[in-house]
Amino acid sequence: MTMSDTKKTPVAIVGGGPVGLALALFLDRYDVPSVVFNTDTETRWHPKGSTQNARTMEHYRRLGIASELRLLGLPADYPGDVAYFTRFNSYELARLKMPSAAQKAHMVATAGKLDQYPEPLLRANQMYVEAFLLDYVRGRPNITLRFGWEVKSYMQHKDGVSLLAESIADGRSESWRAQYLVGCDGGRSFVRRQLGIRYEGEDTLQQAYFGGRMFASHIRAPTFYRDILGNRRAFQHWAVNPQSRTTMIALDGQEEFLFWMRPNDSSVAPDGDAVQHAMTLSCGADVPVEVIGTQPWTAGIALVAETFADNRVLLAGDAAHLFTPTGGFGMNTGIDDAANLSWKLAAMVQGWGGPNLLESYEAERLPIAVRNTGAARELAKNIGDVSVSPDMEDDSEAGAKARREIGAYLSTFGEEFSSIGVQLGARYDGSIIIEGDAPPPADDFAHYTPSAVPGGRAPHAWLGLGRGEGDSLFDKLGLGFTLLRLGTNAPDPTAFANAAQSLGVPLTTLDIPDNDIRDLYERDLVLIRPDQHVAWRGNTADDADAVMKTVVGND
Repeated sequence: MTMSDTKKTPVAIVGGGPVGLALALFLDRYDVPSVVFNTDTETRWHPKGSTQNARTMEHYRRLGIASELRLLGLPADYPGDVAYFTRFNSYELARLKMPSAAQKAHMVATAGKLDQYPEPLLRANQMYVEAFLLDYVRGRPNITLRFGWEVKSYMQHKDGVSLLAESIADGRSESWRAQYLVGCDGGRSFVRRQLGIRYEGEDTLQQAYFGGRMFASHIRAPTFYRDILGNRRAFQHWAVNPQSRTTMIALDGQEEFLFWMRPNDSSVAPDGDAVQHAMTLSCGADVPVEVIGTQPWTAGIALVAETFADNRVLLAGDAAHLFTPTGGFGMNTGIDDAANLSWKLAAMVQGWGGPNLLESYEAERLPIAVRNTGAARELAKNIGDVSVSPDMEDDSEAGAKARREIGAYLSTFGEEFSSIGVQLGARYDGSIIIEGDAPPPADDFAHYTPSAVPGGRAPHAWLGLGRGEGDSLFDKLGLGFTLLRLGTNAPDPTAFANAAQSLGVPLTTLDIPDNDIRDLYERDLVLIRPDQHVAWRGNTADDADAVMKTVVGND
């Protein structure tokens, strides 16, 4: 194969799951072409996580697809509750009340000016979202898809990365040359292994449930609601009794579910009869079940790659970190990786990124991966701490007492299913491209404190009376950096405009003569990065040249 046969692209992405597709879409938004390689010809039709968290939905809003994604998954009026039962046809132990999609939409429509949640968490399974993303990507002119292709090898050079890909269907090969290669190819990442990068952390958790090897079955149970559950629907249904510990997660609100179980012999995948038996124990009665597919997973895992980059090859998503599913943090952390990495790759490709910019990717995202994997593992431990009394199903005073006690404990589990501090509270304090100026708020997994201290997510505000697309502060931010001029006495922004122009940095100036928003940000001028994190703030433009150099890695 000659050099003339080699195809060229600024960015090559290995792995076409949600993180790889999101990365390609962000790059497309910045007008940077990419190619995405994926061994499967389509997205995998097996359910995984069902949480598109608030930050992920904000990212999807920037991509212009949040409203369409909200049409996926559970019906708008389906309750978002998490319910615990002895068996699904018997005693309800506890219920964590959470709003439906329709109720969340009403909360947004009636929100105050400084409300921080323009895009509430969405319950839509990853398999639906992946399928949507792939279909959407197919219509984007800057994205080349190589689904059904495997990257067989790659090699780094001073000015790029060369790789060889092969069609799985017919063995055809293609040679590609990219400026950068990103491995978004999952926990068994070929890209990561070729670099010799290992995971560090905890690879299992031994406890009665939500520990060690578990199995996730995609099932169809068309009579479950009618014959077993009645009017006690929930997003998640947990069975807790001396015989059985299982979880059923609603997928379509009608008949399809994700069913988690841990068989006595976890070395062998359960067959259809074993899944049926587990369902019978959980339901307290026979219920027809069709098993569509079963896959293993490991509960309690908390692994983070020892490094996220090697020169022009970088890692994102599961290739960089592996989670237990408690909290729903895994895929969402990967989408946040893509949001962080994409603008930096765009800056390097377009020539305005400084020599230290890509270094900041690992410095900013690796600590967040450690934070989030640790949070998910702690939530998994809480589940394992549930004490199951042998008489909890008895129709007696002792049974009622046991149910009250376990119900009281289960009622404390709300943060597994919200954890807004994890969702919105990621901060990049100490980053070489952040101009910090004050102590940040304390990190709190359960609560989010809006703060304009540089390093964190820009606090949200609604800019008018509307609460729809185009009404949010986030909707007004530019593709590159955005300089906010806040309040009625903001200084002249010309120095920043000139500094950005001299460096080739895309900069939008946004005037917001609202003193409430100025008070929220605590400064007259605020510089927002392309990923909506605060890079700098101040009351004068005197240091504009130095600030602009720092925030693009030119210091």
